[in-house]
Amino acid sequence: MKKTVEDKLAESSRVIGATAAQSETVSRMAETLITAFQRGHKLLAFGNGGSACDATNFADELTGRYERNRPGLPALSLNTNTSDLTSIANDFGYEFVFERPLRALAKKGDVVVAISTSGNSPNVLKAAQAARELGLTVLGFTGESGGKLKALCDLCLCAPSKSVARVQEAHIAVIQIICGMVEDAMFPDAPKAH
Repeated sequence: MKKTVEDKLAESSRVIGATAAQSETVSRMAETLITAFQRGHKLLAFGNGGSACDATNFADELTGRYERNRPGLPALSLNTNTSDLTSIANDFGYEFVFERPLRALAKKGDVVVAISTSGNSPNVLKAAQAARELGLTVLGFTGESGGKLKALCDLCLCAPSKSVARVQEAHIAVIQIICGMVEDAMFPDAPKAH
């Protein structure tokens, strides 16, 4: 078991380390969010399964705090309203669970964060396509190939692995980095919370 732990941690470190090759994309994602927030716009994030957790964490770090005691930023996870999710899935189909609330809540200038480890989740693709139609900026988080989602994104981080677990680990590392960059840029004088 010890060897398994060591091997998995080594592989996780390798994938996260290799993600540094996309540091320009990550920097541009942070800059995009900073500009949007400065102009009074919001972030709308979504994904399935573990990616749903990542989307919710992204929104939470911005509406709550990352490291600094500062005002909350307008960020929503479209994964958290179970009444919306279940009624839309029941009445229209699961592929619409992000697209319908996105169309209801988004305004021009908002930023969408679409997360799919395969890049091919139908409900994520449908919402990303709606975001394009609405003229929103789409930031994508996918796995190695980018899948179909990559073509719908203004900026796309493609974690360099085929393993869902390793892709999700890279995504959350990058999300945490972006939240820190946004917070530091917007609230440089806010005191550190911990």
